[in-house]
Amino acid sequence: MQSFRNAAKSGFDEGQFGENKRTGFKHLIELNSNTTKQEKVIIFSAPSGAGKTSIVRALLTKISSLAFSISACSREPRPNETHGKDYFFIPAQEFKNKISSGDFLEWEEVYTNHFYGTLNSELSRIWSESKVVIFDVDVKGGINIKEKLGEDALSVFVMPPSIEELENRLRSRKTESEDKIQQRISKANEELQDAKYFDFVLENDNLERAVEEAESIILNFIER
Repeated sequence: MQSFRNAAKSGFDEGQFGENKRTGFKHLIELNSNTTKQEKVIIFSAPSGAGKTSIVRALLTKISSLAFSISACSREPRPNETHGKDYFFIPAQEFKNKISSGDFLEWEEVYTNHFYGTLNSELSRIWSESKVVIFDVDVKGGINIKEKLGEDALSVFVMPPSIEELENRLRSRKTESEDKIQQRISKANEELQDAKYFDFVLENDNLERAVEEAESIILNFIER
């Protein structure tokens, strides 16, 4: 995997958090002293609509040693989403407070005042059960978790067949406005350029085939 350095991440000043408004400004918070990083983790990242969540869900039914790391976010839940199952839904101000308290392994302000992140407590919970953590995170989050955990992490970028197909998938959800769809497509074009920073690039033009390939990659990583 090629090295990726976010020059901004070392400049985080908790006292000046309110002045940091840049979209996509990423920071890595040190793991709490009671959290070990000697365990393995699997990272799946992709542009929105590429199908990474479907792949991760399928893998969880196939590989019993995996346990899903539930991400935190500051947005409102969508229909059929459940707090503590799909995401930890945390109001933006509370999310900022947790950032300042060092509660996150990583976090990102994806859009203005819309935060996503990984709680240290999730890794502690899963590792205490002797499980392998599997992440379903955005592209910058995946890059930064890999950079943080190094060889203990396997990172997989899920590639959509095309931007056109990605747009079709986003529209088929019927959960977002036209402006939000265009925003996601624009972001996807940028994220596709970051595929080279992942250990594996997995094209999802056929879900069953993509799951089979991902399963093989993961089992080889776990057993090595």
